[in-house]
Amino acid sequence: MILDSKKEHYTKLIKAEAKRLGFLSCGISKAGFLEEEAPRLENWLNQNRHGEMKYMENHFDKRLNPTLLVDDAKSVISLLLNYYPSEFQNQESYKISKYAYGQDYHFVIKEKLKELLHTIQTEIGEVSGRAFVDSAPVLDKAWAAKSGLGWIGKNSNLLTQQVGSFYFIAELIVDLDLEYDHATTDHCGTCTACIDACPTEAIVAPYVVDGSKCISYFTIELKDNIPMQMKGKFDDWAFGCDVCQDVCPWNRFSKAHKEPLFSATPELLSFTKKDWEEITAETFQKVFKNSAVKRTKFEGFKRNINFLK
Repeated sequence: MILDSKKEHYTKLIKAEAKRLGFLSCGISKAGFLEEEAPRLENWLNQNRHGEMKYMENHFDKRLNPTLLVDDAKSVISLLLNYYPSEFQNQESYKISKYAYGQDYHFVIKEKLKELLHTIQTEIGEVSGRAFVDSAPVLDKAWAAKSGLGWIGKNSNLLTQQVGSFYFIAELIVDLDLEYDHATTDHCGTCTACIDACPTEAIVAPYVVDGSKCISYFTIELKDNIPMQMKGKFDDWAFGCDVCQDVCPWNRFSKAHKEPLFSATPELLSFTKKDWEEITAETFQKVFKNSAVKRTKFEGFKRNINFLK
């Protein structure tokens, strides 16, 4: 049993180290079964809102219970890392989601999480834990909301009053008792900007996104040809989509990130539609070296561009 004074000390230490590593914020919640999320996830899957993302059907229990992912898990440490850029693509261009401007966030954040865990083990002692960045069945937005880092908005993104929603979410799940934060309140109010603006009407109801209708799904997850009934609805998005974030009033508070690895290449910022249409495999590899865009591979990216032409 850890004394309250030690819990307080450990919690402060972790949050101070997270800040030093450049994380926007850090919240902590008690590891356990996500009771409220279970029926929501089940309904979402039953309605086939995940389309061809069959991996979403796997590890249902683990998605809802981190103690099945980490032995003797006690705490979920949720972290936000800002990716809002200071420079944007040429307006006369096909668009790429802002999160993919720089280097692949999986690697950038994993390194920071490794360092955070190392500090915890050095300063506190024998602590076991695992780092998660989108790569395992963890409901990151649910945990971030539970630990008070924001609320889940009508577009199903985590929102904050201070900086909007342009940030990555990651977790460290550890076998250490800590002081726990509390959920914040919802501040979407009567606003329906995200629902009204979605080019493919993927936000089928407030707080419910049909993943199989989302531009991000079509341009990243879908491996087959994009359905022709979607022609003309993509608003020039070639990889991902930021529309529901761009129109969110809370994102007027977004501030540029300070992570050099998230900075875009000059080519990405200056390319016109013609440049994208004529892109070669060699240029693709150069512009998107170490980028999340490589997930589509060159052929997938060309498919997206050809669909937009």
